[in-house]
Amino acid sequence: MSNPPIRLLIHGATGRMGRALLRLAAEREDVQVVAAVSRRVEQRVIDGVPRFAARELAGAPAFDAAIDFSLPDGFDGVLAQCVQRGAAFVSGTTGLADAQRQALEAAAARIPVLWAANFSLGVAVLNALVERAARELPGWDCDIVESHHVHKQDAPSGTALALGAAAQRGGAAPRYASLRAGDIVGEHLVQFAGLGERVELIHRATDRDVFARGALTAAARVAAMPPGRYAMADLLGA
Repeated sequence: MSNPPIRLLIHGATGRMGRALLRLAAEREDVQVVAAVSRRVEQRVIDGVPRFAARELAGAPAFDAAIDFSLPDGFDGVLAQCVQRGAAFVSGTTGLADAQRQALEAAAARIPVLWAANFSLGVAVLNALVERAARELPGWDCDIVESHHVHKQDAPSGTALALGAAAQRGGAAPRYASLRAGDIVGEHLVQFAGLGERVELIHRATDRDVFARGALTAAARVAAMPPGRYAMADLLGA
């Protein structure tokens, strides 16, 4: 007998990622969206999924995990609801303040928490490669160039900063450059340059569904894990 689907709350349901999550979740048997939350609600039920305004979050039905792709000003409320209900928390919201990052760490003592700047499994592998390259190429220049669509607000991107952290763990001192153009989904180049040679590690995403699929898979797996702080790398090979 198969296990019942993981009950999901999607927070930031009307954004690009939120819409992708709702569409792709409907195609899966291991998850079921029981609530979609956004700033405002114009229609109470769409495609069988109840809709809630952010101010109504406390009235959402029971859920096993929340997936949050919103803005920093909506982050605190959904994290608090997950802690209160004992539900897993999966978030890709960037631009968080130090206090919000500390709240994530505190929540991880009570619930499973996974925050990632990028939910692509390819980027999870890229992080590991960057850390190794930085360790094996001491003294080389390290530059990270990220490109995104013109509507992306934060720069450098959260993924670029995560790649930079990986480079720092390997001993490099990364520099950043950001490009905003057209409808680029996401491109990240990490370059290590020495005398007479350079190494380039590149990840290109051509479809935002890559990130939504990764977030859905993360939520389905993390919901069954004990309290703690998790990363996409923890799901590799799982």
